[in-house]
Amino acid sequence: MVATLIRVTGDWTLAEDCAQEALVQALQRWPAEGVPANPAGWLMTVARNRATDVLRRAAVERRKLHELAAYPPAVADPGAPDGEEEVVDDRLRLIFTCCHPALALEARVALTLRTICGIPTADIARAFLVSESTMTRRLTRAKTKIADARIPYRVPSGPALAERLPGVLAVLYLLFTRGYDTDGEPAFADEAIRLVRLLDALMPGESEISALLALFLFQHSRRAARRDAGGDLVPLDRQDRARWDHAAIAEGRAVLGRVREDGPYALQARIAATHAAATSVETTDWPAIAAWYDALAARTPSPVVALNRAVAHGYAYGPAAGLALLAEARAGGALDGYPLALAAEADLTARGGDRERAAALFRRAAARTHAEPERRALLDRAADLDP
Repeated sequence: MVATLIRVTGDWTLAEDCAQEALVQALQRWPAEGVPANPAGWLMTVARNRATDVLRRAAVERRKLHELAAYPPAVADPGAPDGEEEVVDDRLRLIFTCCHPALALEARVALTLRTICGIPTADIARAFLVSESTMTRRLTRAKTKIADARIPYRVPSGPALAERLPGVLAVLYLLFTRGYDTDGEPAFADEAIRLVRLLDALMPGESEISALLALFLFQHSRRAARRDAGGDLVPLDRQDRARWDHAAIAEGRAVLGRVREDGPYALQARIAATHAAATSVETTDWPAIAAWYDALAARTPSPVVALNRAVAHGYAYGPAAGLALLAEARAGGALDGYPLALAAEADLTARGGDRERAAALFRRAAARTHAEPERRALLDRAADLDP
């Protein structure tokens, strides 16, 4: 509803307000009058009529009024087969508007969460570790910038699409990560998967979209096994792989099978697929994972990629090889204080035989992490190494 109303009114706030008013009317009237035969169409009609009234009273932009009056009710109905494609296209346009490069990356993520996913501002504020009032101001500024800069409400085409698509995928990646993190909100990961499915269906043939969907499916397949009954984090080497979602893994393989180019997300998806294919850490094809990380480091170098590459080489070719690459990754100081870098060093050190030093490193990592489940998991690893 919001996506369609934004398209036909051009007013972000008006669209949100009219959608909310339609829902309020439904809550007031349906209990007494009964649910209409076409609830979605009823809601859209009420919201559209409310928008028409507001625009008419304000005498704002006669062109908008003309477009709104001419908008066919059958197309406006998200529940009708004839209108479904148009409504889905509106959502896609809204994704690209939210993710316009003129907006700061944090604003893109927040606007996507609020407008497309419908996540309350208070919850978004908690995810970004700011107050609700601060997040409200950021969202308002982002919407104002879209209006003032006259950012077009459309999916770009040609070179502009190729330029904008990576930014959209980056936002969806961050959205998924916020849901997948130890202390994240799982609903964010679910929404990221839903949105990338939408992109994959509407933009077939885009390898990195399919690759991102496959990556999400592989990662999300481990969700049920990542915590024990007490809520504590379970590391990959100790997870019960029977609890993995094997249907999601199978779908991920099928989606990855369509990918013909090895971009950054495809390389990450191939790494995740290799993990998903193994029955244990010991039977994992670590040389293949190390090779994929070599390719990823060459394609999109970053401190975190370098860290993961070091871990993969440590499992493929021995702890000494991993520690040597880890030292290289830390040389620039980008990983200083990063708890997962300490945890990786601790793991490689333990596998090299120095249990006492490894336990101390695990405790240092635990002291620097802010996520309580992760902290407890690191302390458990340290305790396992104590004499």
